[in-house]
Amino acid sequence: MLLADYSLLRHNTFGFDARARYAMHIDSVDAAAALATDTRIANMPQLVLGGGSNVVLTRDFDGVALIVAIAGKRVIGEDDDAWLIEAGAGENWHDFVAWTLAQGMPGLENLALIPGTVGAAPIQNIGAYGLEMGERFERLSAVELATGERVEFDRAACAFGYRDSFFKRAGRGRFMITSVVFRLPKVWTPRAGYADVARALEGAANPDAQAIFDAVVAVRRAKLPDWTVLGNAGSFFKNPVVSAAAFETLKQCEPGVVSYPQADGHVKLAAGWLIDQCGWKGRGIGGAAVHDRQALVLVNRGGATGAQVLELAEAIKRDVLARFDVELEMEPVTL
Repeated sequence: MLLADYSLLRHNTFGFDARARYAMHIDSVDAAAALATDTRIANMPQLVLGGGSNVVLTRDFDGVALIVAIAGKRVIGEDDDAWLIEAGAGENWHDFVAWTLAQGMPGLENLALIPGTVGAAPIQNIGAYGLEMGERFERLSAVELATGERVEFDRAACAFGYRDSFFKRAGRGRFMITSVVFRLPKVWTPRAGYADVARALEGAANPDAQAIFDAVVAVRRAKLPDWTVLGNAGSFFKNPVVSAAAFETLKQCEPGVVSYPQADGHVKLAAGWLIDQCGWKGRGIGGAAVHDRQALVLVNRGGATGAQVLELAEAIKRDVLARFDVELEMEPVTL
């Protein structure tokens, strides 16, 4: 069904009431493939939306918003080392993670409570508390919007990087992901070394996957605002990665800089710390503000526009660059 003058309020976690000229809910692979031959939307701009947890809508969209609603989750196979689990792109990510644990198949628990859908997870290569989705990824299915062709992507084709993938770069806007297959290890090893999670697990001698899941949920609820109450897109900036030489120069001026050495010799900096040191925590522009407990999160305090969020982001980037000579990069995509 083609819906006219469609509000995108429920389809972006910032809570911007942008509108689309048209919208369609896509609930099957066949429906996705049929878009290429649908004369009603021929030559019309298309915007693929899942949960809208990684997008800043700065204006109305004069095209058709394609709302991904493909459901389903199932075990599709196994080998000696792992189970293969497939989920429809429209499944809620957090609910899917909880479901895998209920099946006795751990491996995604560190990614609990990340907002959004399964189909959006590979686009962003979501990650948290010592795990990136790409480490558990097997393959995905997608439809090329221009042709209706059904395509499979393996890990190499997805070109995963830090909060990055082929779908944010060369493939942006070209494909609709319809399902994702994950490879969950039969020999499970807990990842509980992240400081906040370790503190939440104090007293637990041998935490299982459910304990880590619960700890991650507790930490995220304590540190991050609930987007249903205070609109936001989670971490707004990537943690910048700099060379060892650049880090040593920075450390001479800023001895307290929060950093994480990387395996390749580079150093990852805590973007939230950089922003906080520039005095932005709790400050804002109009209805857009930096969260008062987590400087990495920009929020809609009420009545904010996407343009105000971007204005705030640019002001933060300028201040961080001026003080630290470090350039911040946004995580969300913008319309």
